[in-house]
Amino acid sequence: MLGPVCSYAQQEKVKLNENGFSYASELIARGDFTVDKNDAWRDHHPTSQEQNEFIRSRGYEEYGKWHLGIDATHAEDTKIRYKFPFGDFKKIHRCALLALKSRAHQYGYSDIERAAVRLLDMIKSAGK
Repeated sequence: MLGPVCSYAQQEKVKLNENGFSYASELIARGDFTVDKNDAWRDHHPTSQEQNEFIRSRGYEEYGKWHLGIDATHAEDTKIRYKFPFGDFKKIHRCALLALKSRAHQYGYSDIERAAVRLLDMIKSAGK
């Protein structure tokens, strides 16, 4: 079996967004999550237009809270800086966490993968 499809240098580029993880944990504690089907993220994720509107109204700092990854090689006021989205700006989606966990594993971002597993466990424990 082959290892991750990215180099070590690529892995180091994207780091766990601690602010995003903390915010996700808060949302779960408040019950602001949805337990949806495993493959539903492609239909549930915010469109580019919705993302742009959220940024216009709330700013990049708030936008960043909805992502588990940060690529520090990009400027703070750019969408491309933020990776691994987990919700629709209202609630966390279980399907998003499942998708990003799989993608993080595929590309070797183990800290982001572990964070997704922890958040999924929190949702499961919340029993909603």
